[in-house]
Amino acid sequence: MRQEIAQPGVLLRLPLSLLIWGIASLSMWLPATHALIRNNHPVSQSFFYSGLLGLICVTLIALSLGERKPRFGTLGQLLSLLFTFAVLPVFLAVPLHDALQTTRFLNAYFDMVSAITTTGANLFDDPARLDASLHLWRAQVGWMGGMVMWIAASAILAPLSLGGFEVTARGQPGRALDAPMKQDRGDPRKRLLRITLTLAPVYIGLTGAVWILLLMAGEASLTALCHAMSVMATSGISPVGGMSGSETGIIGEAIVFLFMFFALSRLTFSSDTATTGHARLDKDPEFRIGLLLVFGLPILLFLRHWLAAFDVSTTENLVLALRAFWGSMFTVMSFLTTTGFESADWEEARQWSGLGTPGLILMGLAVIGGGVATTAGGVKLLRVYALYLNGLRDMQRLVHPSSVSNEQSGNKRIQKNGAFIAWVFFMLFALSLTLISVTLAALGSSFEQAFVLTIATLSTTGPLIEIAADTPIRLNELGAAAKGVLCAAMVLGRLETLAIIALFTPDLWRN
Repeated sequence: MRQEIAQPGVLLRLPLSLLIWGIASLSMWLPATHALIRNNHPVSQSFFYSGLLGLICVTLIALSLGERKPRFGTLGQLLSLLFTFAVLPVFLAVPLHDALQTTRFLNAYFDMVSAITTTGANLFDDPARLDASLHLWRAQVGWMGGMVMWIAASAILAPLSLGGFEVTARGQPGRALDAPMKQDRGDPRKRLLRITLTLAPVYIGLTGAVWILLLMAGEASLTALCHAMSVMATSGISPVGGMSGSETGIIGEAIVFLFMFFALSRLTFSSDTATTGHARLDKDPEFRIGLLLVFGLPILLFLRHWLAAFDVSTTENLVLALRAFWGSMFTVMSFLTTTGFESADWEEARQWSGLGTPGLILMGLAVIGGGVATTAGGVKLLRVYALYLNGLRDMQRLVHPSSVSNEQSGNKRIQKNGAFIAWVFFMLFALSLTLISVTLAALGSSFEQAFVLTIATLSTTGPLIEIAADTPIRLNELGAAAKGVLCAAMVLGRLETLAIIALFTPDLWRN
């Protein structure tokens, strides 16, 4: 009995949703301390007492559960993820609503759903409206949501063949494998603890590295911390309105750009899910496609820009061309990883080239998304790669009807039915896009607004709402029903449709 108490198994007996609630309650004391240092006692009290209330509720529920062990295994953990993204924001919104006191609770809930799903939809147009501690809280919630996805990808989604792993796994989506990896044959709760202890220090360390580099570049402390959290979580939350309000200029953008590579492929920080094929980054199809888009698309835009301005050959135009190229490359990387930061030179690039509103390009990048098992949203690069291979194979069969497709070394990650499953997910994504767009249009939004809002929420790229349309969409002007639909779309975009469908299995809801 004493050994059981001494082991971390006491905490492992608690439901995952309860543990996440307790961690969220403790995290409220960070902005409380920040506000206390700044002598903003009302904001500090809001966060301190909200965190204390959360800890009391968690303790009482834990005591009531006693020695009862969680049921349902990995599927129960998947249900806890749904709780984290849909229900927990109700609690996270309490200190925000109480400290702000100038908005409805629905708006606070919407903002917390946007943050924890790493969408980063900006409900508050004026950054000066929020206190510095509230900016810290929004970025912190987004950062914690990104960490949840880092850990859940390996501990929950990979064993269930979800989240993009259905393209490479040998099991059926939503069905837990007996032994997806040799070290994961035991209790899923122990696997979750082991992966958390492995990946959490990496995530925290990378965030600290971005923060220190931005501080060295001359950024303000709070802005540097919020941008560091937003880059690692791909939430795009900023206390100064994005990179245009940054004090570091192109140096700060270069630092942020380098750390966005972690959202292109999981192999940039871990090989824990590389069970088949190569575990080398240079052989990873996701990373290679990401590089092709990040550098290829700006080059195409640059060539178009340069040809359009070829008759004006001055040194100043050469400098503008280089700034335009950098602005294009940074913005493409940002929206491909669903971060949503816009380069300070992006507007210069558009004006110099005469390019109209490039919303369709940015929305297309956001739909593609980043790598599987990263904090990025979207369809994911691996699914796009599987569809590309399938299309290439079909074209080869048209030319050589009796040919047998070769098994190249780069294709070993894709299972036999991987392209079919990727196509099924793409169709589910398209159906979700259609349904949400029609619903928003029925609630009073125009076609363009409904389409932009749907793409932004399903791909978890909130800054698209301000950039993609001809005129920025004001979320405050939407009705309560429309905001509720967008909240559901953000949760759906973060968990993905296949994971939601997997929750309807009878094994989870029986008894």
